[in-house]
Amino acid sequence: MNPMFLKKSIESVRQEADQTGLRKSLGPVQLVLLGIGCIVGAGVYVMTGTAAASYAGPAVVLSFVLAGIACALVGLCYAELSSVLPVSGASYTYAYAAMGEVFAWVLGWMLMFEFGLAGAALAVGFSGYLVSLLGDFGVSFPEWMVTPTLQSQMIDEESRLVQTGSVNLLACFSLIFVAAILSRGVQHSSLVNTVLVFIKIGVLLAFVLVGAGHVTPENWTPFIPENQGGFHFGTEGMIRAASILFFAYLGFEAVATAASESTHPARDVPVGIIGALTIATALYAAVAIVMTGLVPYTELNVADPVAVAVSVIGEPVWILIIKTGALTGLGSVLLVNTYAQSRVAFAMSRDGLMPRVFSELHASFSTPVKGTFLIAAISGVAAATLPISLLGDLVSLGTAIVFATVAISVIWLRNARPELERPFRVPFGGVRIGGIWIGVIPVLALAACLAMSAPVAIDIVLKCLRGDWVPAAIVGAYLLLGAVVYAAYGARHSKLRQAALG
Repeated sequence: MNPMFLKKSIESVRQEADQTGLRKSLGPVQLVLLGIGCIVGAGVYVMTGTAAASYAGPAVVLSFVLAGIACALVGLCYAELSSVLPVSGASYTYAYAAMGEVFAWVLGWMLMFEFGLAGAALAVGFSGYLVSLLGDFGVSFPEWMVTPTLQSQMIDEESRLVQTGSVNLLACFSLIFVAAILSRGVQHSSLVNTVLVFIKIGVLLAFVLVGAGHVTPENWTPFIPENQGGFHFGTEGMIRAASILFFAYLGFEAVATAASESTHPARDVPVGIIGALTIATALYAAVAIVMTGLVPYTELNVADPVAVAVSVIGEPVWILIIKTGALTGLGSVLLVNTYAQSRVAFAMSRDGLMPRVFSELHASFSTPVKGTFLIAAISGVAAATLPISLLGDLVSLGTAIVFATVAISVIWLRNARPELERPFRVPFGGVRIGGIWIGVIPVLALAACLAMSAPVAIDIVLKCLRGDWVPAAIVGAYLLLGAVVYAAYGARHSKLRQAALG
């Protein structure tokens, strides 16, 4: 067999899970909070406005539900795999055990893309709310240090990327600050995350309860605006908005990556995934319906849509509270997202597919300090140069690829190792076609991923044809770089390949 397609044995993966050197200190409640910490953030505080104003109108609440259902299907696949393979690296490790090294590399490389750009998007949103909050106290920043190098502008009735000559340094610095917190250890980071989660959930619940009494029902009419061509409104726009919001549910991937630091991963990780996803979806829908009831959806295409919506209430103190809540919300997601990315890099480095710097543990903190700062710096470059609208699209595309691979891994592993103990199984079973088990939930998850990624992919292709080649160039260059890194480093240092070749 070609060594590139060798698979890790399930037994070796489980053995490695007990020998990582990482401390096992996370329980089910902490994992649920970890998931909420990563889910409830940019999706509700930043991207909701863009999705409503440009694509879905008040029907953005249905877009949240569609994206939530798609992610719930994938989440069930994650829950089964994490109960069988409770390891750091999550879907990357699942692919390594189910399909082989090449698939694992592609999956891990896309995970780095997904988490890296998600961290950049979160940092851009964080800097936007921070600038807005400090502006209320008379503190201002020069435009050149809070505006990305590329910015979306309307040119000839089309959205185009133009160069601004600025660099969003504030977004970049926020990522470095988060890396410093994570370097202290998972218990310290978990405590910070728990505090931030309770603050942001409390603020959003207050927004829903107070805002509900000030909504104008006419703002919900028409609930699904008439299509204006392409993905602008109508059913097409509602689906396009769901594809934008898809990456906002990335949190359950972060829960899966924490399996190797969970006290009872086979039991706790499925609880963390399903619990976080359920709570976050309900909260998203509630905030979206109140937001679009307070303000006409056409006015929500701003960096701080929740703050704009709460201004209708007429209480300045509420605006400050909401902006503070947005900062804590985005901060907690940024914390968990960077944590998850560092653990994926940690797992790939331990397998020899990435440089050792990503798996070197600090003597006192037992965390990959150097690797964490390195990936934060790389994400910081994207945050400093790219607009949040482009970042959101690219993250959603990467997310769909990763989630689809997870669904395939469930089917593959069920057929390759049917005898494995599975403390959690995807519901509704499956059928056998030609002796091959095909699960109902994994197939639905695959279809959902295709539905979420298709509008983004079509948009990127159409923009490229119109001369806006930046999104396609970023995706193409990243994939090419991945092939080069694997050929030049990963294939030569892979521990599995070295063992196979003697």
